[in-house]
Formats: sequence, C-alpha cells, structure tokens
Amino acid sequence: MGLRERKKQKTRLALIDAALDLFRDQGYEATTIDQIAASVDVSPRTFFRYFGSKEDVALALPADAMDTFLAELSDRPESESPFVAMSQAMRLALAAMGHRDEADHERFVKTRKLLDNNPAFMAGQMRLLMASEQRLLAEISRRRGTDDLHSHFVLALFMSVARVGFEYCQPDEVRDADALAKRLDETLAIAEQSLRPGWDK
Repeated sequence: MGLRERKKQKTRLALIDAALDLFRDQGYEATTIDQIAASVDVSPRTFFRYFGSKEDVALALPADAMDTFLAELSDRPESESPFVAMSQAMRLALAAMGHRDEADHERFVKTRKLLDNNPAFMAGQMRLLMASEQRLLAEISRRRGTDDLHSHFVLALFMSVARVGFEYCQPDEVRDADALAKRLDETLAIAEQSLRPGWDK
C-alpha cells in the first residue's frame, strides 16, 4: 500500500473511530455528520468521500468483513466446490479479523455493541446481507456454471450454517473476534461432516 492509500485508510479509520465514540456517548440519532467530521478535523465534504451516510459509517466494519470474505473466496482454487470454497474463505476471513491490533479489536467491540443495542440498524444490516448474498450467488453460479435452483440452495444452506454459528454464540462471544471465529469454525465443521462430498457441484 502506497503513502497516499495509507493516508486515506488512516482518515477512514479516524472517521469510524470518531463516529463510534460519538454514537456511544450521545446516541446515534443525536450525532451529526458535521460533528463526526469536526472530531477528525476534516470537512463534511471529506466525510462523504468515504461514506454516504451515518449508517454507512456505523456499518463500515461489517461491510469490510464481508468484502474480506468475498476477496478470500475469489482467491480459492477453482477445483474447490462452492460450499468448500466459501467455508475455507470464511475461516480465513475470520482468522484475519482475529489477528488485528488492539485498535481494531476496540473498533470491533464498539461496533457490535452499537448494532446490538440499536434495532434501527436492522434494515441497514439486512440490505448489506442481501447485497452480499447476491455477490455470493454470482460466485456460486460461476463455479457451478449455472444459476439454477441448486445454486440458490447452496447459498441458502451456507447462510443458514453461518447464521446458526453466529446465533449460538453467547453475547460476550459475539463481541470477541477469536471466540466468534472458533464458534463459526465448529459450525462449519458440523456441516462439512454431515454433507455428502460433491453435493454442491
């Protein structure tokens, strides 16, 4: 990553940190984009170079996590079937999330608390999930060579397995990247042991 990109990443993270702190201290609804920008000594115009709205900055980490997962998926060998490729990509993405520095960990915890305590984000999270599912379906269909009922079933089963792993976590585990990764890995392993090899081709 070049100097320009590192500077942009630093500004983006500073905006996320400022927003999360303001959301925690004075509430999401009471926080303005002007306040977030001022906390980082940038203009609102600069804020909009990175995020389209307050909701976008609140959901930045979940969106980044999904992008990491999809990037890992695109790098998986073509010889892997869709479910296997998604499972391995998920493990790699979660491992990367769990091996970041203390600032990343704090960001993760603050984001989880914000989303857990604000039902207003449910719609935004659903939009993010639906957009991600469409990208996953495209990759599944590409690997299988067709966008048919079977491809949709592969997607539905994988998302269900991931959801079970996530929902089975205790509240403190959901806010611990390493614990979350372990729980989802266990859930994926159960699915892999239960499914006939090649079912998703």
